[in-house]
Amino acid sequence: MVLLAFVIRPIANSLFVAAVLAGFIWPLHQWLSQHSFSGRGISAAALVLGVVALLLGPIAAFVAFAIAEGAAGWNFLTEMVRSEGVMGLVERLPPPLPHMTRLLLDRLPATGAADLVGTVQALLRTQGANAAIAVGATLSATGTLLFQTAMMLMAFYFLLLQGDKLVAWLDEVSPLKSGQTLELMAEFKSVSFSVILSTVLTSAAQASAALCGYLIARVPHALFFTGLTFFVAFVPAVGAASVCLLAAVLILATGHGYAALFLALWGLIVVGLIDNVIKPLLIRAGMHMNAAVVFFALIGGLSAFGAIGLLLGPLVVALCLALLRMYKRDFKPET
Repeated sequence: MVLLAFVIRPIANSLFVAAVLAGFIWPLHQWLSQHSFSGRGISAAALVLGVVALLLGPIAAFVAFAIAEGAAGWNFLTEMVRSEGVMGLVERLPPPLPHMTRLLLDRLPATGAADLVGTVQALLRTQGANAAIAVGATLSATGTLLFQTAMMLMAFYFLLLQGDKLVAWLDEVSPLKSGQTLELMAEFKSVSFSVILSTVLTSAAQASAALCGYLIARVPHALFFTGLTFFVAFVPAVGAASVCLLAAVLILATGHGYAALFLALWGLIVVGLIDNVIKPLLIRAGMHMNAAVVFFALIGGLSAFGAIGLLLGPLVVALCLALLRMYKRDFKPET
């Protein structure tokens, strides 16, 4: 068992996420397998492709939008510098940025082209190592993420294909009484469904609240920012409020200071706090657990295991309570 733990540890998060997704989507998989001529293999493959599309679709849309907007912004900057010069571009900044920028430019030392080239070369020599380390760390993190995602998708496919046989085998070999392992698996499935559904609904609620703020502040491309808010809300370390802050910075750069201030406060107070109110209530509704217990399970899981703890925390608490109920019902002697 110790050796098995060492084998599973590198891909434990991927296997856990795959098991949660398989439990959540199992009813749909069963329906597709029974009401189509495709069979379980084709149904499982189609669902895996659907998950891939959900993962890659938002990323592709954001990258396409960023490239298009970046190209438009670069064209604007180059045309502005050619026609009006750098100072003309500075004058178009919202107040008090033009005055601050002029003060900064006035304090820069007047150097010739040779001195400027030498300064740039010295900067590259001193910061080149740090840049290489940062690039290497980014590539390593990206490779790890791709590997874990690939492992998750493979495990997800095989769990859809033979998950019921695996559960039956676990119930047969488990030291618990017959049927008790199935009871725990049912609890696992119920909690997984509640957590995922509550996460999706909470992200939708945050995106809807953010859309109201975007429309009031007259943020350009409000629907794009709403979609970005929905998907970023799934990342606990970032949060939906970060997109509101990003949009606030963008409209501040266009000279709308009061709208930017409103949007920043709206994102921090309204959009950011919805997650702490709605998610525990939604999870509690599906788990029949006290709201305070759910809240502390979420916070404790997040602190102990990171982002995966938002799934693992409530699941650990629910399985612990299920084991206690089973002990009281099947093992505890009568008094």
